[in-house]
Amino acid sequence: MRRVLVVRLDGAGDVLLAGPAVRAIARDAQVTMLCGPAGAPAARLLPGVGDVLEFAAPWVLADPPPVTTAGTAALIGALAARRFDAAVVLTSFHQSPLPIALVLRLAGVPFVGGASVDHAGALLDVRLRPGEDLDEDLPESERALAIAAASGFPADPADDGRLALRTTSPPAVLRLAAGWTGPPYVVVHPGAAVGARRWPAGHHAEAVRLLAAAGWRVVVTGGPGECDLTAQVAGDDALDLGGRTDLAGLAGVLAGAEALVVGNTGAAHLAAAVGTPVVSLFAPVVPAVRWRPHGVPHVLLGDQRAACRDSRARDCPVAGHPCLAGVTPAEVAAAVERLTTRNPDPHRFVPADEGGIPA
Repeated sequence: MRRVLVVRLDGAGDVLLAGPAVRAIARDAQVTMLCGPAGAPAARLLPGVGDVLEFAAPWVLADPPPVTTAGTAALIGALAARRFDAAVVLTSFHQSPLPIALVLRLAGVPFVGGASVDHAGALLDVRLRPGEDLDEDLPESERALAIAAASGFPADPADDGRLALRTTSPPAVLRLAAGWTGPPYVVVHPGAAVGARRWPAGHHAEAVRLLAAAGWRVVVTGGPGECDLTAQVAGDDALDLGGRTDLAGLAGVLAGAEALVVGNTGAAHLAAAVGTPVVSLFAPVVPAVRWRPHGVPHVLLGDQRAACRDSRARDCPVAGHPCLAGVTPAEVAAAVERLTTRNPDPHRFVPADEGGIPA
């Protein structure tokens, strides 16, 4: 089979959204993924991925490492040694495939496909032009599928295009806490990589209290650097798993949950990959049509017409963070009720006039 490199150099959520495109390519190739440090653990969970390479791209990361001759030469050497037959570069609308395409050419990769606003010259064999060949109002996973198809790797007609993982580990971590008696439970994930996408911690804590008072068992999750936040949010009403799961373990916890309450961050896409409904506290700094939870029932909360819309701001540029701070804990608790098995039709998408986005 052909050896194909799939490139997605940013976060875990972005890599998870590339999953359907990876499956399309893996129908006809052995797939290796090239990812950034945050995305590599997600790549290892994707069906169709045989190997994962890591590279901290100076043109992608928010806190970029310096560009060095030694680092670039090491990457070129690692890619050349694997003798790839082709590479498919997956990017979002605001990213360019051209820096990595140059590296791929120097590594001897004979075919490179990607989407680029800028003239690509000899760097791309297939160049989709955003806004012309490629609709920019596609969900991110569908954008990736379009790039793969144009590069010669159409999706299997039988593939439903949803996100998926190789396997989901049982949520054994839940048994770490004395007195835990299992599902049904709701997960609250209060963290996000950037401040503009975070609902206030106090709102999260109140939502936990409301959910617990309604009879839900609540689990609060977060990364190793978020333990103070998860402890504050969990209080005495929830099981605090902050810092106690890796990405695969978090997937197991989410797979057993009735719903997830989360901002626009990787955990939302991880929930979608295991089929768990999502209450999405979505700041409009990026378009929801591209990064909303894909393929699962969800409620979208947050003012999508706020002044920060499409700004890609990392820190909220509007005093008081009104796009998310205006969402009340009671609204979140009500959204959980609408999405879960307590609802007569739990698998529907919540229509736009109820604060969500239709399928």
